[in-house]
Amino acid sequence: MDKLYIVMPAYNEAENIEETVNQWCPVAERVQQEGNVCQLVVADDGSKDNTFSKMCELQGAKPLFTPLTKPNSGHGATVLFLYNYAIQNGATYVFQTDSDGQTLPDEFWQMWQNRETFDFQIGTRDGRKDGFSRIVVTKILRLVVFLTFGVWVKDSNTPFRLMKAERLKEILKYIPSDFFLANVAVSAIAVKKEEKIAWYPITFRPRQGGVNSINLKRIIKIGWKALGDLKHVNKNLKQ
Repeated sequence: MDKLYIVMPAYNEAENIEETVNQWCPVAERVQQEGNVCQLVVADDGSKDNTFSKMCELQGAKPLFTPLTKPNSGHGATVLFLYNYAIQNGATYVFQTDSDGQTLPDEFWQMWQNRETFDFQIGTRDGRKDGFSRIVVTKILRLVVFLTFGVWVKDSNTPFRLMKAERLKEILKYIPSDFFLANVAVSAIAVKKEEKIAWYPITFRPRQGGVNSINLKRIIKIGWKALGDLKHVNKNLKQ
């Protein structure tokens, strides 16, 4: 019997959260029906809107859904918080996606079927439809990862990944708990350590609601900060 945690960070997702939970709870239910244990966990990252109160309203009718809240610390730190939460609660597998409705639950099953074969299964956003600025960020991160780790990772930051908890736990030892680009670091380390990895093209839709917070100024800031942060992670890895 496997124990799967489906985890999502959420920040100001009041417009999306109900639909997202409604889309992913059937995945958790099907995993349970197959004789496993599954929980959908969404962590509100100190939202300024009513994201968390909406999640609490949904919880009563959805026993496989756990809403959490925490002080704001950013997307990466919240992802790491969720990874550690899943591991501490006995997960054998951890699946992460975002709560903005850009990914499709149906595309999860190809990974779940191959869970015993691979340690990390990660989506690649070919033909993504969430704006040019986001595509630029992906290209910058690809270059930054190559310059820092010496490995080529096509789409290191994809929020659609199934991971064996025992292997993820080992990788998290190298990453500070407040790390901004958590999934970039996880992907780069997994490739560098030659973990068993599979890559899948996935659908990546426009945001289903809310506002895209990425602009040119933030792109430059993200790239510069990522270079320094990932150098620190790579130093930890070498030690």
